[in-house]
Amino acid sequence: MEIVILAVVIALVAVGAISGLVISGRRKKQLPPSAPQSTPTLTAPPAEPHIGDEAETPREEPRRTIEEVGLPEAEAPAETAPDEAVAPAPADTAPEIEVPEPTAGRLIRLRARLARSQNSLGKGLLTLLSREHLDEDTWEEIEETLLTADVGVAPTQELVERLRERVRVLGTRTPDELRALLREELITLLGTDFDRTVKTESGVDTPGVVMVVGVNGTGKTTTTGKLARVLVADGRSVVLGAADTFRAAAADQLQTWGERVGARTVRGPEGGDPASIAFDAVKEGIAEGADVVLIDTAGRLHTKTGLMDELGKVKRVVEKHGPLDEILLVLDATTGQNGLVQARVFAEVVDITGIVLTKLDGTAKGGIVVAVQRELGVPVKLVGLGEGPDDLAPFEPEAFVDALIGD
Repeated sequence: MEIVILAVVIALVAVGAISGLVISGRRKKQLPPSAPQSTPTLTAPPAEPHIGDEAETPREEPRRTIEEVGLPEAEAPAETAPDEAVAPAPADTAPEIEVPEPTAGRLIRLRARLARSQNSLGKGLLTLLSREHLDEDTWEEIEETLLTADVGVAPTQELVERLRERVRVLGTRTPDELRALLREELITLLGTDFDRTVKTESGVDTPGVVMVVGVNGTGKTTTTGKLARVLVADGRSVVLGAADTFRAAAADQLQTWGERVGARTVRGPEGGDPASIAFDAVKEGIAEGADVVLIDTAGRLHTKTGLMDELGKVKRVVEKHGPLDEILLVLDATTGQNGLVQARVFAEVVDITGIVLTKLDGTAKGGIVVAVQRELGVPVKLVGLGEGPDDLAPFEPEAFVDALIGD
C-alpha cells in the first residue's frame, strides 16, 4: 500500500514539472515584437524591409518654422567653361581656303610619275628599233607593241610605215638618232596643230560656261573639282553647278572641292532636275560676276535616248543665258578601247570640244591619247596623273612624249 501511494506522489510531481515547462515555453513565444534587443554587440545591418512589413515607428524630431528652413542653393553648370557654351559647332567653322599650285609646267613637274608607268611603251619601241637587223618579224613586234598600248589600228599602221621609211633612209642608227626619230614621229602622231586651251571666256558679259560629261566612275566629279583648282590657281573666280543629281553624295563631293578653294556650289535636291540646277548655277555666276561656271552632269548610260534627252535639255537651258563655251568629256585611261565606245555615245549626244584623260599614271597604255583624238577629232586638253588635288595638268604633247620614251 505504501508503495502505491509513493508511486502516485512521484507521478503527480512529474506531471507538475512537465506543465511548468510547457507554460514557460508558451510565455517565451508570446513576447511582443518591440521587445528590446538582448545582444547589444550586434553589428550586421538590419534586413531590407519586404512587402507587408510594418513601417518603422517615427522618431521624434524638433520642428522648425518656415523662416528657419533655408532654400537649396542653385547648382553651378557642370564643369563647362563659359566660352565653351557659346562656341560654334565644328561644322559651322569655315574651312581653310587652300592656294593651289600654279598650272604652268605642271605636266613637266609630274613627268617622273608619268614616266614610271609609261616607259614600257617607249623603252620597248627603242629596244626593237635598236636591233641590228630590222626584219619583218621585228616590225610586227613594233606594231604589236603599239596596238597593246591602245594606239589604235590606223594610227599604228601610219606610224610603222613612217618609221620604216625613215630608218631605211637614215641607214646607220645610233641610240640618240633613234630616240630623236621616235620622239618626232610620236609628237606628229599626237598632233601639234590642236588648240588645247580650255575655253573659259565667253566673249560677252556672262561668265564662261564649261559642262563636264562622262560615265560615272571615270572621275568626272573629282575632275570638275580639280579643274576648279586649276582655274583658281590661274586667278579665275569659279561657281560650281552640281547637276549630277542621280548619284548619291555627288553634290556633297563637289561642294567639298569648291570649299577648299573658296568656290561657291549651287545644288538642289537629290533626284532633282539637272537642267534647273545648271540654269541656277549660271544665273548665280552672272549675279556674282564670276569668271567661269563649271557644271557637273550625270553620267548614266542605261539608254542612249535618256542620256540624249537629259544632256540635250541641260545644254539648251544653259544656252538661254549665253553660249556654252566648252564641253569636256572625261574618260578613264585604264579602260582602253572600251573608253572609245563611251566616247562615241557622248559625241553623238553633245558636241564634245575637249577630252580629259584620268588615271593616266596607272596604266602603260598611253596610246589611248592618240586613239581617242583620232576617233572624235577633238584634242586631249587635260590629263589626270594621280590622286592628289593638283594632279590635273594641261596636256602638252612634247612633255608627254618625253615622259613616254624617257631620257
